[in-house]
Amino acid sequence: MTVLVLDNPELMARAAQAQANSTQVDTMSGNPGDSPRKPHRMKFHFGFDKHRLNDEDQAILKQHAEYLRAHPEVTVRINGHTDSHGTDEYNAFLSRLRANTAAKLLKAEGVDAKRIEVVGWGNSKPLTNKEDSAANRRLELEYLSEQMAKVQ
Repeated sequence: MTVLVLDNPELMARAAQAQANSTQVDTMSGNPGDSPRKPHRMKFHFGFDKHRLNDEDQAILKQHAEYLRAHPEVTVRINGHTDSHGTDEYNAFLSRLRANTAAKLLKAEGVDAKRIEVVGWGNSKPLTNKEDSAANRRLELEYLSEQMAKVQ
């Protein structure tokens, strides 16, 4: 897990330097800027009692897979969530099912399973108030890096 220590400028400078040193150069072009960028969209929403991703969501997850393949030092945690309808047991199951749907797609796109963590939160971590069901039926990607741990 990455821990950012904002009150230690020396540590932050060493982490930035380590990140710069670890940037891999594309052997075909010799330009480190050719590496895929991390997509901005990190949240994906679902319909009531659904766990399948639509075509647009799948396309964006494929972009995440491309980024992960190009950055082997990065892992991803997929956090599944539900709204407050249903039992706690069912919501825990559905949230894991949602997260596993994304994990399967990333694996099918060539991301090593060891770099993917799946967590199902059920309805315990609403994005907004519990009554806003549509906003709470989601999965969120969380990128994790070992850079800060390596610097210390």
